[in-house]
Amino acid sequence: MKHIPRKRFGQNFLKNQSVIEKILQALELKATDHVLEIGPGQGALTWSMAEKVKQLDAIEIDRELCEALKLKAASFPHVHIDEQDALQCDLRNYLKETKETLRVVGNLPYNISTPLIFHLLSQDEFIEDMHFMLQKEVVQRMAAPPGSKTYGRLSVMVQYHCEVIPLINVPPSAFYPAPKVDSAVVRLIPRAWQTNPCAPSQLETVVTAAFNQRRKTLRNSLKEYVTPDKMEKAGIDPSLRPEMLSIQDFVTLAHTLDG
Repeated sequence: MKHIPRKRFGQNFLKNQSVIEKILQALELKATDHVLEIGPGQGALTWSMAEKVKQLDAIEIDRELCEALKLKAASFPHVHIDEQDALQCDLRNYLKETKETLRVVGNLPYNISTPLIFHLLSQDEFIEDMHFMLQKEVVQRMAAPPGSKTYGRLSVMVQYHCEVIPLINVPPSAFYPAPKVDSAVVRLIPRAWQTNPCAPSQLETVVTAAFNQRRKTLRNSLKEYVTPDKMEKAGIDPSLRPEMLSIQDFVTLAHTLDG
């Protein structure tokens, strides 16, 4: 029976073989890799990845798709299909070795892509890298540099945790059903701040407050959290607007909240 894509799960299935091959090439999978695929759908990438890696776990919320995937997975002893909501996943459940990390891959539903990425970033110590198919506009915001119109909360929070590398642009025609927007594949590589890291919750507080009123200067948008004197002592000009600050500037501001 042909599966009918479900709007409530934001299902747009990748069907273009050329795009699939480009993604597989970009992944550069190794025989020692442990892949966690989020939203395998009908398995457009799944079985090709399974042939190349040590272990593949896949999270799928759609019960009907899970049943079909599990039938095929019977031929792949190192593939496990997990029926659950990826927004609730605990990455530790997929790790068999203490020092093992996951390579996370997914064609993410547009309606949950941002909260899902933040959920995964909160567990980034277990991740080697992530490759996601997202709405092209979201990828552009993730990768935006300071000073650009698209630089904002998403840019700062993702770039604090990861190096962001846009890889492949994908047209609507590559999917069934075709979405109304262009898509793009992005690579996210978690990175540790070796010097002066801050608590993500403090960074989130500062960044959210600043960009909620992005037309205002820092003096006004952050007045509930940081005094202009503290900003100046930290080397931050309170007359600037938030889009002019670097990631390090926001980290510096987050440190002013200590205590």
